[in-house]
Amino acid sequence: MDPKIPLSEAEIREHLARSLPQWQYREGHLTRTYRTGNWQTTLLVANAIGFLAEAGWHHPELILNYPSVQVRLKSHDVDGITARDLELAARIEATVTWYPGPEEALEGKPGHWVERP
Repeated sequence: MDPKIPLSEAEIREHLARSLPQWQYREGHLTRTYRTGNWQTTLLVANAIGFLAEAGWHHPELILNYPSVQVRLKSHDVDGITARDLELAARIEATVTWYPGPEEALEGKPGHWVERP
C-alpha cells in the first residue's frame, strides 16, 4: 500500500474487520474509544498515543474525558485514510491494550486498566 494514496471504503472496512475489529470507519476517520475508567489512566493512554504519533510523525485527534480516550485518525494531506492511519492504529491498539499475562515476569497494575475487548 502506498502511504500517500487514500484507500477505498471497501479496503478500509476489510482491513478493519481483519486486523483491527475494535476500530470503526466513521465520518471519514478511523475511530476507537478506549474506556479507561478514570482520569489517571486517561492521561497515561493519551501520553502513550502521543509518543507513538510523534515518533511516527502522524498525529491523531484525541478527545479526552474522565473515563475514556477517543482516537480519530485521518491523513489530512490527502483527505482520506491511508496505510499511515492503519499502521498507527495498529501500533496504538497493541500498546494501549497490552497488559502482562499470567506467564510474564511483569505483574501488571492491580485494579482497573483499559477495558479489554
